[in-house]
Amino acid sequence: MDMRTRVNTALKQAMKEKAATRLSTLRLINAAIKDKDIAARGEGLDVGVNDAEVLAILSKMTKQRQESARAYEEGGRLDLAERELQEIQVIEEFLPKQLNEGEIDNAIVKAVTDTGASSIRDMGKVMAALKGQYNGQMDFGKVGPMVKDRLCTHTAP
Repeated sequence: MDMRTRVNTALKQAMKEKAATRLSTLRLINAAIKDKDIAARGEGLDVGVNDAEVLAILSKMTKQRQESARAYEEGGRLDLAERELQEIQVIEEFLPKQLNEGEIDNAIVKAVTDTGASSIRDMGKVMAALKGQYNGQMDFGKVGPMVKDRLCTHTAP
C-alpha cells in the first residue's frame, strides 16, 4: 500500500473514531502532499509525488514540530508543546523505523566502501548513496558531520 493510501485510510479511521488531534494531523499531512502535487504540476509533472517525496515531506513536518515544541517549552507554553509532540507521534506512524547509532555507523561504513570514497571530496557520493537507501530512516543533518568525520579521519596520512 503506498503512502498516500495509508494516510487516507488512517484519515477515514480517525473520522470514524472521532479522534480530533489525530484527524487534524492527518489532514495537515494530506494538505502537505497535495501542495507538493500542485507544485509538481507547475513543473510539468502530471503524476503526483511518489513515496520517497512523501517520506521527505513527513520528515520535514516532524522536524518542524520538534523545533516548535522546543520553542514552546522554552517559552513556558507546555500545552502547545504537548500538542506538537502528539502530532509528531501521528506523523511518525508513517515513517520507517529510525536507525540507531550503531546502525547508522554501519550504514556509513558500507556507503563509503560501496562508493569507493577516499577523501572529503567524495562526501556528496556517500550522502547520495545513504539518501537513496535510507531515506526517512536517519536524520541527514546529523549524519553529514559523521560522514565528514569518517572521511577525514580514515583518509588522513
